[in-house]
Amino acid sequence: MKKILTLCALTVLSASVSAGGNASAGKDKAAACAGCHGVDGVATAPMNPNLGGQHENYLYHALKSYKDGSRQNAIMQGMAAALSDQDMKDIAAFYASQKGKLTDGTLKP
Repeated sequence: MKKILTLCALTVLSASVSAGGNASAGKDKAAACAGCHGVDGVATAPMNPNLGGQHENYLYHALKSYKDGSRQNAIMQGMAAALSDQDMKDIAAFYASQKGKLTDGTLKP
């Protein structure tokens, strides 16, 4: 029962911590990201992750983690360093709004 209550609490908390970004504003802010992650979030090289269609909260928290150093990648840490919290929310909203190659949990050609 304790596990069920914990799971319910986490679900409620994660739903209430929506990134809440502006996808239109994020499109312009994501211009620097397009070189590796593609204009619409489909990566330009296989080693770079596809961001289009990814969950907004995941993208936002990934950017925050790169910025605070808890997630390690020299390139992404440098890119995230100059982003404000609103920039990260907007970029996350933009990529989440793209169809990309991620649909229903599977990668589509």
